[in-house]
Parts: sequence; structure tokens; C-alpha cells
Amino acid sequence: MLHTEILDQARGFADRIVALRRAIHAEPELGLANPKTRDKLRAALAHLPLEWREGPSTTGLVARLRGTAAPSGRSVLLRGDTDALPMDEETGLPFASTIAGAMHSCGHDTHAAMLAGAAEVLCARADRLAGDVVFMFQPGEEGWHGARYMIDDGLIDPLPDAAFALHIMPDSAHGLVAGRAGALLASADRFEIVVTGKGGHASMPHQAMDPMPVACEIVTAIQTMVTRRFPVADPVVITVAEIHAGTTHNVIPDRAVLRGTLRTLSPQNRGLVHARLATLAEGIAAAHGLTATVQISEGFPVTVCDPRAVDLGQAVAEAMGAPVQFHRLSHPIMGAEDFAYVLEKVPGAMFFLGVAAQGTDLKHCSGIHSPRMVVDEAALPLGTALLAGCAERFLARGFSA
Repeated sequence: MLHTEILDQARGFADRIVALRRAIHAEPELGLANPKTRDKLRAALAHLPLEWREGPSTTGLVARLRGTAAPSGRSVLLRGDTDALPMDEETGLPFASTIAGAMHSCGHDTHAAMLAGAAEVLCARADRLAGDVVFMFQPGEEGWHGARYMIDDGLIDPLPDAAFALHIMPDSAHGLVAGRAGALLASADRFEIVVTGKGGHASMPHQAMDPMPVACEIVTAIQTMVTRRFPVADPVVITVAEIHAGTTHNVIPDRAVLRGTLRTLSPQNRGLVHARLATLAEGIAAAHGLTATVQISEGFPVTVCDPRAVDLGQAVAEAMGAPVQFHRLSHPIMGAEDFAYVLEKVPGAMFFLGVAAQGTDLKHCSGIHSPRMVVDEAALPLGTALLAGCAERFLARGFSA
């Protein structure tokens, strides 16, 4: 079968995929500027007939492969992110991070390497491709809006007809591919609430305007607002993750600062929660004679997968055979992804790939963003084959069954 053939080819490139992953893992880079990673990718793929583009806003790379089969007029984009997280690694691996305060604990090193592997596979099959494949190596996924910058730079113009991406899950079964139609991941916005009163001596709170109890009241009221103002069928998650106030035990501070995250699965609730949070904080503060200001920084939009693209990915995964299995998620995950920016403009889908070692007790596997996260590298050719298979199938058939 076609997709087992692609998997065999991907396994033939396994050594290159793993070596590239380890090289990227050892020198993680943060944010929108990942020059070492960019250079590793360019060097690894320099022998391939790819047309490269770069933009002014990031170190992101776009490579185009022009298929030579009878043209369908279609094009497809495959994306892999490249940036790391600001944390120290605790895996003890021989290729562990050599950069203090940076680690590939979200698997972007594997995403980039699997995408590079897909480029190898598809270049070897260019005579069977009925259109173009665009490979998008994107920095700045961890809150830096890298995909949006690359789109604004025109790097994926003209827009492709479909787009696919993978995200590894180190605590999911080896070879398990998961996805769903509609909302897959949430929007993610940041908020800061500043409660301002008047400081004073802690022994005489009646002479001050203490922001501490007001801030605490706002925290608890937020949770009530979530459960009483928003339906469970269209969920909202608000987490207060930081509280900063005071400098010593016997001084009432002038102000308290709350920071956290807002997660929603619909544009409607996203707008409502912004407005209602401001009303709530300002009203509670005013009831106590204090003031509150609310600032919201918009993050990634909701990641919405096209049902046709999910069906296509499922067909490719199931045709690959064991150990690959496909699972339809029953509900979205409240994490966020800036691949959402691509999916706002192009129909497509993101899938999760389980990369726990076969036979491992999943309860003992560290998840993404853990300093002890590890990956079974034997799963990486599976991801390469899934990406390549989605691209080749779409170019041949579009979204038809």
C-alpha cells in the first residue's frame, strides 16, 4: 500500500532524522530568533531540490518542493516548529541541552526533524507528487506568535490549499495518532489585574485601603463567574497564576497585581470573558473604595481543524498499519497552538503523535513542558511518514475520500 511504502522510506531516513533531532536538542534556542537551528536545517536539506525563502521578522524557513507528476494545481503546507522553552533540562541524556536555561521540553526538536524527514521522503517521490509541497520551519511558537509573523512576511503566499502539522505527546502510547474535527485547542490570552489602594501599617488596617483582601475576593469571584456565566458545553478556563503584593510582614502595600491566563473555545466566549473580567474586577474594587485596572494581551486564537483534513489524516494513519492507530478525541484540549494562525487562513488539521516507548507504563511518563521529558526516537519515522502521506494524498485527491 502507498502509505506503508512511505513508512518504509521514512524508516530508511531514521538515522538522519534522529541525528538532526539530537543536534537541535543539544542547542535549544528561544523565541523568534533560532539561527543555529535554522542553519542545521538548511545544512541537513542542502542536497535536496528545494526553493528556500526567509523573511525579516524571524529566522523561520519556508522550502518549496515542486512535484513533477501530472499537475493537479494543488499545494499543501507541512509545518514544524523550532523553538524551545526557558527551563533547565534534567533528563541526563548524552545529547541533553548544553544551553543553561533552555530545553526542548515541548518536542519542537522532534517536530523540525520529522518535517525534515518528510522533505527527504517527498523529494525522493517528487515524480509522484501532483503539486507543490511547502515545508514551514517556524520559530516562536511558545507564545511569540511566530506563525503570524511568517504569514505577515508573506512567506506562505500564495496560500496553500491545505495544511497539516504534528505535535508529539511523550505520555501517549507509541504510534497513537489523535485528532478531532472542529476546535482542537483553545485560544490563550494573558491578563493582568492591578488593584490599587493605599498602604499603611499592618496594625492599623482601618487607616489604609488594603488591596490584599480585594485581590483575593477577585480571585474567588473569577471562578464563580466562570461556572455561572459560561455554559459547560462551550468551556472557559481562567487561571490566576501569579499574585504579587507587599514587601514585608507588617506593611500594607499600595497595590496587588494578579496575572494569569484566559482560555476559550469560541470567538464569542473569548470576547465575553474579556469584557466580563474587566467588569468584575473593577466592580469589586469599587465596592471597597479601591480601583482595579485590567489589561489583556491577546494570544493564539482557537485551533480549528477542518473535518475533511481530519478524515484525510485518519485514512493515512490507518493505512500505515501497526503500530500506528488513530483515535478521535471526544473533546478539545485547553492548551493552545499558534498553528491556529495558519488554520485561520487554510483548511487543515493538527494531529498528536504518541512517542512513549512501547510497553511503558504511561502513568510514569513525563509530559510536555517537563524538565524530565523524553521521547522514543523510534516513533519519529512514524511522524515523518504521516506528514508525507498527508501531503501526497492531498495532492493526488484533494479532500475527496
